[in-house]
Amino acid sequence: MQNYSETQYKTAQAKENFNVSKEATPPVFAQGNVIKMPISPVISTLIIKKDGTKEEYNVQKVVNAVKKSAARMMITFTENEIKTICNLVNSKVISLNKDEIQILDMHNIVESVLEEVNPNVALSYRNYRNYKQDFVAMLDKVYQESQKIMYIGDKENSNSDSALVSTKRSLVFNQLNKELYKKFFLTVEDLQAIREGYIYIHDMSARRDTMNCCLFDVASVLKGGFEMGNLWYNEPKTLDVAFDVIGDIVMAAASQQYGGFTVPEVDKILAPYAEKTYKKEFERYISLGLSFEQAGIEAVKDVQTNFEQGFQGWEYKFNTVASSRGDYPFITVTTGLGKGKYEKMATMTMLKIRMNGQGKKECKKPVLFPKIVFLYDEELHGKGGELHSLFEAGIECSKKAMYPDWLSLTGEGYVASMYKKYKKVVSPMGCRAFLSPWYERGGMKPADENDEPVFVGRFNIGAVSLHLPMIYAKAKKESKDFYQVLDYYLELIRKIHVRTYDYLGELRASINPLAFCEGGFYGGHLNFHDKIKPALKSATASFGITALNELQELHNGKSIAQDGQFALEVMEYINKKINEFKEQDGYLYAIYGTPAESLCGLQIEQFRKKYGIVEHVSDRGYVSNSFHCHVSENITPIQKQDLEKRFWNLLNGGKIQYVKYPISYNTKAIETLVERAMDFGFYEGVNLSLAYCDDCGHQELAMDVCPKCGSKNLTKIERMNGYLSYSRVKGDTRLNEAKMEEIKDRVSM
Repeated sequence: MQNYSETQYKTAQAKENFNVSKEATPPVFAQGNVIKMPISPVISTLIIKKDGTKEEYNVQKVVNAVKKSAARMMITFTENEIKTICNLVNSKVISLNKDEIQILDMHNIVESVLEEVNPNVALSYRNYRNYKQDFVAMLDKVYQESQKIMYIGDKENSNSDSALVSTKRSLVFNQLNKELYKKFFLTVEDLQAIREGYIYIHDMSARRDTMNCCLFDVASVLKGGFEMGNLWYNEPKTLDVAFDVIGDIVMAAASQQYGGFTVPEVDKILAPYAEKTYKKEFERYISLGLSFEQAGIEAVKDVQTNFEQGFQGWEYKFNTVASSRGDYPFITVTTGLGKGKYEKMATMTMLKIRMNGQGKKECKKPVLFPKIVFLYDEELHGKGGELHSLFEAGIECSKKAMYPDWLSLTGEGYVASMYKKYKKVVSPMGCRAFLSPWYERGGMKPADENDEPVFVGRFNIGAVSLHLPMIYAKAKKESKDFYQVLDYYLELIRKIHVRTYDYLGELRASINPLAFCEGGFYGGHLNFHDKIKPALKSATASFGITALNELQELHNGKSIAQDGQFALEVMEYINKKINEFKEQDGYLYAIYGTPAESLCGLQIEQFRKKYGIVEHVSDRGYVSNSFHCHVSENITPIQKQDLEKRFWNLLNGGKIQYVKYPISYNTKAIETLVERAMDFGFYEGVNLSLAYCDDCGHQELAMDVCPKCGSKNLTKIERMNGYLSYSRVKGDTRLNEAKMEEIKDRVSM
């Protein structure tokens, strides 16, 4: 006699009592939306779930699953079809004659039955299975990255201190958001391109939620009062309150976006509140019995004190209070054009505060935020100009703190042309991004000769960068025309931007009330629940450019310092294509010289994986950012300015020029080079390697050990690309290995 286990016995008994053929199906009763099976043979098989737990086989779960799969295909099964599916599944389960069945095997049974009944539903069922498997893989990847973040840290963004709990949380969420973006927003073509490295989509962790860099209209928000956090703020009546409120506005609004947050012409914003403080204090001193002259003197002193305390307060707040994103927001202020008494006082005081630094009395050092950009007008700031003293103060500040950076408004090129024609300033957003003109009545083009461009209050919706050496190598390997392959990736980026405009346009003004409801953005007086699509029409979208130097090397073995002609031709071609896209799509596409912070190392890894190590292309741990000469080029600052000038007007959506000053704190040399850059129409950065001993306070350029006390406890500040960052703090760096290797090789940058 054959021996059976209890389960096998019950199964054998069921076979005898139940005819499992299609012809002899038991009746099925529909109750509501659930198909109820009558008492069926006892199938005592256990199903082993993915987590290892076990549960009894229940054909009703099969019914529920197949109905959902059918619904996804807009199909409704009849009662007879449900009966057929149940009987076929039962039959296959019984035929296995097993005590236990893995859930994956169960899925295969259901899928095979659906193929017989309705192949379209089988496809839906299979896709949903894959969908769930993809989610498991995605969450596993997020988990792996989260473990690295929690125990090792992250150096992708030097503005993020990944030692902090709040930053770790934000970084973990960013990993999840990045994977969701790839899963639900990108096409297969997009994914292939980014995985292989031909394009790079910046800030994937934030692009589904909000916008990129902006020129925030703080003055518009302040005027007449505004609502923030469900509370009404009256317009400030004094300068000290204005500083506090502007600080709150900046931190709140910057947290709702990513990228750089610029407050343009901050001296002009603050001046009216300084005037209010002066009048208030003057009247107070008069009431105390002071003479008009003495009251005026004391009131001015009070305004000066307010400026000093206000700018110092900003430096504390913007460098120590992380945003809700987990990083220190990239805040920039532009200044220098105001000719009024309090505007000049604002600029001069801000430079003085930055130059003197923050910290213990004996260990003061400059902070990183806000980045200061000096708006240079030759007529105002040149020798003999009304504001030449501000220029001199700016040079002194640059030689000690590297900031301010310098933006020419009266030299050559796009930014200067807007200022000279319209007296409108195109302030940089963050470190280097610039807006294309948008005219009040005509939009992308002026309606007539009286139409004027608007810049303040506008923003960018994101950047996607080309990896030009990879694209060139692909064309050569596949024996294709380089420009044909380049066109493919330009079109790919174009489609991503179009989808981004469409997607973001469906978001509500509530995502950033200060921007979209209180006037921080152009057109930003929407109702809380309005879609933001109307405010997107003036936004730019960027096509980023990296590694032009390596492209030239790959083409003919020469750097852009030695040649550069092919790199120029490529940039001219890209400009022509982007202008065509703008005309056809009606969107403000811009060409952006990508700074490549962590990307500088990633692109090398991608190139090596696909095309190996090529001398002067992928034999170092980093690529050159944007259109710059290689950092190791043994050229003078003047030669570097001349060489990079060729590319200046071909990247109007984002650019900065800088040179390394191997000249200690030489005021005259810095002044001469800045003036030369201003004649060229550059946005110029002074690049020194600042080092400070945190034990004794000694400071000098590029030291690794303090010569005064022997300490290695140093703070070192380097120019990351268009902005400053710590290359050493408390014995560690916030920069990635590739960027540190680049800093080590710097000769001309």
